[in-house]
Amino acid sequence: MKVKVFKVRLDQEFLHHDQHMLDEFLGKHQIVKAETAFVNDENYWSVFLYFEALDMTVTKVKESKNVKYAAENEALSSDEEKILSALKEWRSDKAKEQNLPGYFIATNKELMSVAKYKPARKEELLDIKGFGKHKIENYGEEILEILDSI
Repeated sequence: MKVKVFKVRLDQEFLHHDQHMLDEFLGKHQIVKAETAFVNDENYWSVFLYFEALDMTVTKVKESKNVKYAAENEALSSDEEKILSALKEWRSDKAKEQNLPGYFIATNKELMSVAKYKPARKEELLDIKGFGKHKIENYGEEILEILDSI
């Protein structure tokens, strides 16, 4: 098992870049365990990710077998904006409840993909990039309830 440490600074000039670096890493590695700590003195999150090195041949087979949906800088309709707003509010509440940074629940890109794709069943969440078994088991029902309510 390997360990990678990220520093997510809360200053606006660094926040987007730091989150992007973390999102890139999360998208390319199989995370086994994650730990976070807030460093008050310097106002940043320290994120420890424990991961397994993936065999590149397995990764290529996996990617070619099932292409997942991901919203790529697409404009959202007004209904999709409402869905995205509701999902972000839910994520914020869930993150506070679980004492985690919001991007551990779901990234902005994942939430935008849900708003565009509008899955109706848990199985359809698997078609969205970033949603695996763990995330769907933990949050799938709540996400689908939000989609049904809007």
